Amino acid sequence: MGAAVTVAAVGAILALCGSDSPLRGPFTLFFLLAAPATAVGSALRGLKPGPRTVVSVAGAIAIDLLVAQGMLAVHRWSVTGGIVAVTLISALVLLPVLARRHRGRAARDRS
Repeated sequence: MGAAVTVAAVGAILALCGSDSPLRGPFTLFFLLAAPATAVGSALRGLKPGPRTVVSVAGAIAIDLLVAQGMLAVHRWSVTGGIVAVTLISALVLLPVLARRHRGRAARDRS
């Protein structure tokens, strides 16, 4: 798990910095799939692992395509903007899940 987070973070950093590294493409693609898939997958805790994986990867692809389509529609396409938009959408999907879990733990600790 830690290696995946590291690869995704390095991909985002390489894309945002405009590096000419040969690892930029594959690591950035991994980030664009892993960040939204993780966020969507965490919101689907009730599903079994197989279907949850399929739905989270499909959700990640949908988020990436919607971001690209939206940016192209308003004539604001850029790699940096795409990375930032996918990061923000992933965070917006993930934050309520984390807040709900934190509230559940706090309630259990009080009992």
